[in-house]
Amino acid sequence: MTSTEATTRTAYDSVATLYAELVDGWVAAAPLERAFLAAFAELVDGPVADVGCGPGHLTGHLHSLGVDVHGVDVSPEMVALARAAFPHLSFAVGSMTALDVADGSLGGILAHFSTIHTPPAELAAVLAEFHRALAPGGHLNLGFFGSETGSEPTPFDHRVTTAYHWPADTLADLVCRNGFVEVARLARKPGERERFLQSQLLVVKPQLS
Repeated sequence: MTSTEATTRTAYDSVATLYAELVDGWVAAAPLERAFLAAFAELVDGPVADVGCGPGHLTGHLHSLGVDVHGVDVSPEMVALARAAFPHLSFAVGSMTALDVADGSLGGILAHFSTIHTPPAELAAVLAEFHRALAPGGHLNLGFFGSETGSEPTPFDHRVTTAYHWPADTLADLVCRNGFVEVARLARKPGERERFLQSQLLVVKPQLS
């Protein structure tokens, strides 16, 4: 576990119950993101890891779409809430820099705002781990806070711990330089209680030639 993950773990352990209450009902209230997740669910072939699953709300949603999915989160308190809410699904405490899966064993990874606290200099290592875990043809759905100006990621005072918002082109370029090919993007304007673009990047690990 990196020092960033240790800090994130402590921060989310302290607010796990409140966070679960805040995201309750999120899927029903987010039609654009729901459609993007439905496309992801249709594209994946094989087991999916919901990395940074939090209280499991999106793990449960993907399961309802017929996806073979399990959840992983660095926060033990989040995992406990996920297990209580979705006892029929599998959840584990773990690091996104050291996923407990074999090389090339996943059909998909959902990282829904899971890397927002990762310093830009450390993100390539996370992407390398995702690439290792995915099978050729496997998809990564990466949620992030988007920037409407500038060309560099910018830190901001997220209510839990420091987070970063990214220009979509900059993040997509980094992801593709780490072995992925872009498939699609979503950028929704911020809602009433949101500060930044609510963005999704869908990429694929290329098939072996």
